[in-house]
Amino acid sequence: MLDSDLVINSRLTIRRAELSWKFSRSSGAGGQNVNKVETAVELSWNLKDSESIGPFRRQRLLDIYQSRIVDGCLRISVSEERSQYQNRQIAIKRLGDLIREGIKPPPATRKATRPTRSSQRKRVDSKKKRGEIKKGRQSRHSFDD
Repeated sequence: MLDSDLVINSRLTIRRAELSWKFSRSSGAGGQNVNKVETAVELSWNLKDSESIGPFRRQRLLDIYQSRIVDGCLRISVSEERSQYQNRQIAIKRLGDLIREGIKPPPATRKATRPTRSSQRKRVDSKKKRGEIKKGRQSRHSFDD
């Protein structure tokens, strides 16, 4: 998985050469392992200069993930596991998921509709019925007291 290209779907594959890795020491739990092993992983993909993706999809990803993109690169940082290999796998999976989500077609726009006359009538009738129920709960003072 780490030595091969990143397959997004049947039409889109990101070449391994376009992905760059940086490793650093992770923070948090792990004992001395934290102090001596570089397990934290940062995966970056240069989205602006990528040859694997077309201009339409590129622009869509740039628009959707503009807050995640630094200098044209989409970056993923992972330091959850104690193993660099596991963190690399998580980073690859996250990048694939982000790209898959980003290239999905936008949802169809909702057409505004009016409620039918019968649904309006039912709504008003149920409100009146509810009001009658609540009115029946009130204690009434008689004028004889």
